[in-house]
Amino acid sequence: MARPVAKPKPGKTLEQTLWEAADKMRGNQEPSEYKHVVLGLVFLKYVSDRFEERRVQLKDELASDGIKPERIESFLEERDEYTSHNVFWVPSLSRWSFVKSQAKQPGIGQQIDQAMDLIEKENPSLRGVLPRNYGRDSLDKRRLGELVDLVSSIGFTETDDHGADDVLGRVYEYFLGQFAGKETGKDAGAFYTPRSVVKTLVEMLEPYKGRVYDPAAGSGGMFVQSAEFVKAHGGKRTDISVYGQEFTDTTWKLAKMNLALRGIEADMGSHSDDSFSNDLHPDLRADYVIANPPFNVSDWWDAKLSDDPRWQFGTPPPGNANFAWVQHFIYHLAPHGTAGFVLANGSLSSKSGGEGEIRRKLVEAGLVDCIVAMPDRLFFNTGIPVSLWFVSRGRNGNGHRKRHDEVLFIDARKLGTMESRKLRVLGDDDIEKIAGTYHAWRNHEGDYEDVPGFAKSSTLDKIAEHDFILTPGRYVGAEEAEIDDEPITDKLERLTGELFDEFDRGRELEQEVRIRLGALK
Repeated sequence: MARPVAKPKPGKTLEQTLWEAADKMRGNQEPSEYKHVVLGLVFLKYVSDRFEERRVQLKDELASDGIKPERIESFLEERDEYTSHNVFWVPSLSRWSFVKSQAKQPGIGQQIDQAMDLIEKENPSLRGVLPRNYGRDSLDKRRLGELVDLVSSIGFTETDDHGADDVLGRVYEYFLGQFAGKETGKDAGAFYTPRSVVKTLVEMLEPYKGRVYDPAAGSGGMFVQSAEFVKAHGGKRTDISVYGQEFTDTTWKLAKMNLALRGIEADMGSHSDDSFSNDLHPDLRADYVIANPPFNVSDWWDAKLSDDPRWQFGTPPPGNANFAWVQHFIYHLAPHGTAGFVLANGSLSSKSGGEGEIRRKLVEAGLVDCIVAMPDRLFFNTGIPVSLWFVSRGRNGNGHRKRHDEVLFIDARKLGTMESRKLRVLGDDDIEKIAGTYHAWRNHEGDYEDVPGFAKSSTLDKIAEHDFILTPGRYVGAEEAEIDDEPITDKLERLTGELFDEFDRGRELEQEVRIRLGALK
């Protein structure tokens, strides 16, 4: 009997290669530390690859123009020939070829630190951003050298298998997601919002043109997805202006790197800081606010905030920042601006500390546009159920639509598929179902209809009857049952037969297991 031909093992995916790179640093590094070690090297490899790609292109251009070979070399070191093509200028000692040549040397850490220093000096937008301290004693230099070799195997140019832009998105998304899953405590997801959640927010907001603001920016994922949305719809990245703020310094630097890699110019302020006590964009009025602020923060209050002009609808309780964030978002909206953000579900019904009164005033002011109850297990680091809120200043008067006395409730808890035992993702069809329902309703296109169990447009009077609790399940009702016209006797016979078939299959499996176990004795 011929042996079955073994299937060839599939090659390593880019993601697997990247996680191997991270594994190299696990020995004596916490995830929060080796995250920056690995991502810094990925950044260095990327900018070097793109620099070398432009260098080859430039050399070909000069040769085709008839420039003599001895003069070409001097042109190849002309900084403007790179920066004018949106390519970072990389000094010779920062180029990956040099870094790789030092991988087995005991001074590899110092060489990488030097490479980062030189790139920052030559590129003002990166100043104070790139990770340092590769030369510290606690970082195993043998493993660091192995990590350099592994990152060397990943190509980031247009001619590489994956395509530069796609690779970049995958690198950062995969790394940030994996690291979020490995960290513990409240900081675990602070720098990363799952892509399907970000994409849902962006598809619903549709930030085609204007000012986009995220005061809890994390690693900048909201801005990246917004820029991708604009590009996908035929626009240019310059159609949107990006403003952000981030509290944690290392995460602020990560966001600056992330945005710089994609050519997104963003005003992230000159440093990291707290959006409540030191708002770095106090005069900004954004067309779109898009955010995933930290949930239920209890230590946010500062006495100097007691009379803050942002608390138009009531002073938020010192023990929970949820409605401080909501009012911060609204304060920064332009006259016809719209905000979409993630909040823990408790914000839909809580009455403690005056939260119920603030929520009532928001609804009565006609600001609340739509509430979406999301499925569970969407986040790496928390099982807290969340909802998406959409609030808009453009609902009344000459605003973008006429439904100023209604709120759309969407119950999306049944959507999504489990990517692993712990993590659920929303697919493109799920996102389209949510966003399409919202746009049909919001734009008054005439094809919106309530869907029992999924979507309901509710009047402010009806919401008042529910004491301004905004949990979608209270409004959408039960899903319509499918019409079942199978006679009861036929159904009983069919179900009984199916049950007996399962019994038979169970006995067959049991017998198979006994035979196999017996063969092992």
